[in-house]
Order: sequence, then C-alpha cells, then structure tokens
Amino acid sequence: MESGNRRDDVYHCVTRGETQVPHPPEQKQTTHERILEAAGGLFRQKGFLGASVETVMRAAGLTVGGFYAHFSSKQALLIESLQRIMSRQRVDWPQGLEDLRGEEWLSHLVRRYLSRTHRDAEVPTCPLPAVLSDVVRGEPELKQALAHELDLTAENFAAHLPSDERASARERALATYALCIGTLTLAKATAGTPLSDELLKAARRVAVLSADTSESATGDKGGASK
Repeated sequence: MESGNRRDDVYHCVTRGETQVPHPPEQKQTTHERILEAAGGLFRQKGFLGASVETVMRAAGLTVGGFYAHFSSKQALLIESLQRIMSRQRVDWPQGLEDLRGEEWLSHLVRRYLSRTHRDAEVPTCPLPAVLSDVVRGEPELKQALAHELDLTAENFAAHLPSDERASARERALATYALCIGTLTLAKATAGTPLSDELLKAARRVAVLSADTSESATGDKGGASK
C-alpha cells in the first residue's frame, strides 16, 4: 500500500452545483459554466476528440442548439476548458504545501499526482494524459493555450525549487511536470500489470532526487568517477 499523510491525498476537482438565475446575463453565465463543467469531465475521460458538442451539451442537460450562444466553435470550447482545468490544477495540486520548499515540497507534490488512486480514477483530475494526443493534432491556438498554461505552472513550481550549477529552478519545474505527465500516461496505459505500479514508484523517487543540491548529488570531489 502507498504510504503518506493528509498532505499526500490526491487533490480533487469538485464539481460545483449550478443554480439557474432568473436574470438573463447571470443565467447565461451560469449556463456557460455548466457547459464548461460538463466538458471538463468528458475531456478528462475521453479526450477532446472523444467528446462531441452534442455529447457535451447532453451531459450539461442542454440542447445542442444553444451551444453557439456561448462558444464560436468546438475549438473555442476546447481552449477555454483546458485553461479552466489547468488553472484549477495549479490551485488544487499544491494546496497546503505553500510553506514547503525543495525536496520536501517536491516529495509531497509528486506523491499526490503519481498515486494509484489518481491513475485509477474514473474521471482523472488531470486532463493531459487524455488530451495531449489531440492537442498534437490540434490548431496552433490550442497549442499556444497549452504552452501558456504550462508556463504559468512552471512559474509556480519554480518558486519552491532550488537552482544550482546543474539546473535552474525553472528547468527542474519543467522536468518535474513532464515526468509526472509522462509517467501517469504510461501507468494508465499499463494499468493492471506490475509495471504500472513500478513506473509510479520509480518516478516518485527520481523526481525527488532532482531537487537534491547536496555535494554528493553534484558529484563533487570525484564522486562521479566512483
């Protein structure tokens, strides 16, 4: 079983209930949020291409005809949904770790993400393992939106990570994020095999090593030749 404490519980993206408001501008915004909430859940499960506009609107309890009152195209929905999910992720994932730095912060952060609970969730909190292949085939605007969100996440992560002659805090942040997304994708693809758990465990250990700035880690005084 995986060990840990309350800091290491998998972060959750809670679906917020929506209430219809009689005033048209507020009602439109409520409906807009309702569509985004439904789209976010479907995209995390099925990817962008696996969820049609009709499927999203049905999940939101709305008719297809109302879609274009809120979004100019499915691409616009994809971009706004991706921005919404990843902005929430930046809050939910490191929540409660604000006072930590370095190896301790990274250890908690990575264990939260690379867990069996997260891997096996019916509706994963993180959308990227499900949608990245769709983004690769997507329009430049979608790729730019993802790049912008990743840049903001790297900035947040870097504030908690050290810099030294081996790597900057930003480089460590980007590498950590890439390791987490790539590992979870492979772990989901190999779920049900021993390798899946091994991938999660290996990546958790290696990620924490990347934050080690001790002399032994840098290979000083001949350490690298041993």
